[in-house]
Amino acid sequence: MLSVRSFITLSSLLLLWLPIVSTGQTFTSENTHFKLETVTTGLEHPWSLAFLPDGSVLVTERAGRLRVIQNGELLPQAVRGLPSLAVSGQGGLLDVLLHPDFQENRTLFLSYAHSSRKGMTTRVARAVIENGQLKEVVVIFEALPRSNTSRHFGGRMAFDASGYLYISVGDRGEMDRAQDTQDGAGGVHRITVNGKPAPGNPGLDDKGTKDTLFTWGNRNIQGMTVHPESGDIWTHEHGPRGGDEINILTAGTNYGWPEITYGIGYSGLPITLDTAKEGMAQPLHYWDPSIAPSGMAFYTGSEFPEWQGNLFVGALKLRKLVRLEIENGRVTNEEDLLTNLKERIRDVRAGPDGELWLLTDSPEGKVYRIVPAQ
Repeated sequence: MLSVRSFITLSSLLLLWLPIVSTGQTFTSENTHFKLETVTTGLEHPWSLAFLPDGSVLVTERAGRLRVIQNGELLPQAVRGLPSLAVSGQGGLLDVLLHPDFQENRTLFLSYAHSSRKGMTTRVARAVIENGQLKEVVVIFEALPRSNTSRHFGGRMAFDASGYLYISVGDRGEMDRAQDTQDGAGGVHRITVNGKPAPGNPGLDDKGTKDTLFTWGNRNIQGMTVHPESGDIWTHEHGPRGGDEINILTAGTNYGWPEITYGIGYSGLPITLDTAKEGMAQPLHYWDPSIAPSGMAFYTGSEFPEWQGNLFVGALKLRKLVRLEIENGRVTNEEDLLTNLKERIRDVRAGPDGELWLLTDSPEGKVYRIVPAQ
């Protein structure tokens, strides 16, 4: 079996020769300088990316396509064989995540919106990718019940050290569902790669809680990553007007939405007067006003030693990249980057090349790499 370290090393070597184009602009951080390199353009609302061991990169387009960047070029032919999905509102093809043993089994996971006569929901499918085609496609997760809304699908995924898969599902725009532990909306689910509830899930010992639920009271998580030292799953979620949150997931925790929030409704009226209640977790960090966060990653590479251990978060509404310094479980410094780029940052990934990769959310979306300024 190829170790994670070997996988990253192999990918790093193969990605070194990717043809890229510099934006020509030098950006300044508090403690370093960097440039943006354009890896590719012409993507329709790209949502997520994954690095393959042969140096290629997979990119999802919300419009329902899985694309491949190979030798620095966006291949014209999308990957064939995707599961049936729905493109509506905020829904479409969302996250792509490789199996921890992808080198051996070529297995990946896709989250996406799905529609039927009963409404729409978030699904996850497992598949094997070979020669530009998905095979052995199996739906392993579906959030129920469905609803007739086209927003707040969540869809971010991550694996923990035990190989269990975490899946975020938004409240679907129906906020009270997030406090119903028999409802699949408004929380994070933890399952095995075969779709079974993961051992230790709260609902396995509580008939009042869905057996796949790991947390609840989550409005719409669109950022999820693994802490490089503790192995904890970190998330961020959209608030309404204000109240975007960063949280560390722990089993059976209620994160409060909509009973507590640091935001207000889109009408300008309060959703609740409470920002804290007994039995409900406080966020590690929150934003007010809202930045509309999407995508997040810890930096662990060697290209920017000044950023070691920093957390990077993309922002859609405020069109920037946020750098957070974390010490002893709290944010000690926050810096806004790329504000003059004026791009909606949809995803942030720590690349196997030791650099940060970004996706921009637009009809002509781009893939960028952040590299040191020479």
